[in-house]
Amino acid sequence: MTQVAWSPGGSARTHGFDLVGAGIACACVLMLAIYSQGWVMPLTGETPQADSNSLVRALFFPAYAIGLGMLAMSPRDTALASLRQPFLLILLAIVGISVTWSIAPDQSARRAVAVYLTTLGGVALAVRYRWAQMTEVIAATFALLAVVALLAGLLTPSLGRMSEIFPGAWRGVWPEKNALGGNMALGFVALAAAAMLNPRRAWLWWSFAALTLALVLLSTSKTSLVSLLLGAGALVFVALIRRGPVMRIATIWAGVVGLVLLAAVLLFAADVVFNLLGKDATFTGRTLIWDAAMRQIEQRPWTGFGYEAVWTLKGVWGPLAWIVKDAGFKPQHAHNAWIEQWLGLGVFGLAAFALMWVETAVLAAVAIFRERGAYLAAPFLLVYGLMSLTESVAVTYNDLRWVLFVAVAVKLAWPDRPLEVSTRPAAVRRR
Repeated sequence: MTQVAWSPGGSARTHGFDLVGAGIACACVLMLAIYSQGWVMPLTGETPQADSNSLVRALFFPAYAIGLGMLAMSPRDTALASLRQPFLLILLAIVGISVTWSIAPDQSARRAVAVYLTTLGGVALAVRYRWAQMTEVIAATFALLAVVALLAGLLTPSLGRMSEIFPGAWRGVWPEKNALGGNMALGFVALAAAAMLNPRRAWLWWSFAALTLALVLLSTSKTSLVSLLLGAGALVFVALIRRGPVMRIATIWAGVVGLVLLAAVLLFAADVVFNLLGKDATFTGRTLIWDAAMRQIEQRPWTGFGYEAVWTLKGVWGPLAWIVKDAGFKPQHAHNAWIEQWLGLGVFGLAAFALMWVETAVLAAVAIFRERGAYLAAPFLLVYGLMSLTESVAVTYNDLRWVLFVAVAVKLAWPDRPLEVSTRPAAVRRR
């Protein structure tokens, strides 16, 4: 007879409580919470001053240290798991090489180090934990963020709710409502996946998932609500696929029909969709940014301007000045992960990210039929993919969304190992 008990360290145990494993799990939650940047606005205000930037940068150091610590605990597995995602390594290599042609080499070099350490956090999560436990670590982080956002909205409305643009809309501890909505949409799929993968604590995770849904509604972000609903649909899709061959065929057929109908609506009735979402055909000015950024890409299509070198470089002749002139306002980023890679890293950086995305999507599709981790991977990738069309969420330093994407991508390529079991007599186990 065998007995298996899970420890937070990611391996099976036969008795007792793994204090070290619990400590590591708490450290991982802290790391993810730091990368959420939910603490930046309460600390610095809506418009942080230049003299506060060094403090903000320093407060990411604990997250870096946790990632490096996890690397030190399993350097071999971390290296082997990274090799399973070769396009990620190529992408990061291009980030480093771009310093040589960057229009702001000092900024590109500093931010390249930051994105390396940020990425390490995602790889370390995938190596350390099995799917079920990694999902719970992520879910615990979003549960914490949801509670903090709820308290901010209830107890300090001046902080937790918007007052000028979209007055009354909740923003939690982030600068604007869409940030709260986007984070809670991701939180919903993580919490729902944790409930599916850990039935004993399903009641807990479903309770927090309901809270994230409520916060998305309070944010009034319709795009985030659509993302959440699509993520929930992907979760149901995975559950139905795994119920047997007959249900699998029916679900796949219904999914194909649904995608065709959705494509038809977007193609022939786009105005209706925009009206339902409260958007216009410019996606709230995003198409103006995209057009302006593409004009600059035409100047350096092969190399780009260097990693994260465009948006903070001042000067009347730099690419940002021309983007501001063409768009009519100053954007903070490209509002599109794909354009962002092309603008900063050129054709080869864009190709590396695209190939990494394709590899990850294929692995997720296979996992739907073979791996319970698909409960997290499939809905997360759907929501993240939608975000990548309107936000710069890829290869982003100090960003929770990039950490989670890396964790899911690497975990799909680094499957769970068989659990260790104990074959000792029951009398011995009870001692």
